[in-house]
Amino acid sequence: MGEGIELPEVHDERGENPLVLPVSITISIMAVLVAAATLLGHRAHTEELLRQSQAADKWSQYQAKSVRLHEAQGFSDVVNAVASLDKEKGAAIREKYVKEVEHYQSDKEDISEEAKDLEAERDLAGRKADRFDGGEALLEIGLVICSITLLTRRKMFWFGGMLIGAVGVTVALTGFLLQ
Repeated sequence: MGEGIELPEVHDERGENPLVLPVSITISIMAVLVAAATLLGHRAHTEELLRQSQAADKWSQYQAKSVRLHEAQGFSDVVNAVASLDKEKGAAIREKYVKEVEHYQSDKEDISEEAKDLEAERDLAGRKADRFDGGEALLEIGLVICSITLLTRRKMFWFGGMLIGAVGVTVALTGFLLQ
């Protein structure tokens, strides 16, 4: 009872399969490539989410500047209406709010450009992630097809799996070429 369960030995009438070693090595290499493509895909998705968050923060800042701009414009209008009572004071206050309006207007434009740049970076990260994910999927399919070789002993599965795996590597590598 203490020995456990023993699996029966399978005897092959045709002798040892010469494809076991090369196919096993191919499967091992493809598994490493799948892991690498998966890691690259996860990192690209993380970068995409980070850029989205940063862009949303910039757009919130843009909206806050817009509110401040409208408030400054409103105060400027009130000052213009009241300025006729005391011309010197009115001119000084008017100048102050004109500068504020200009400041908020230029800030808004800068923030808008930063947000658009972050959105472009987010889109690029998303396209890279898609390439890494596509490469990963093709590598996994190739890996499974290669493993069928061990069951069927047909080289066409091995070659087909390697071909699909090579396409997967190529697709994943194109993620580095995107700009």
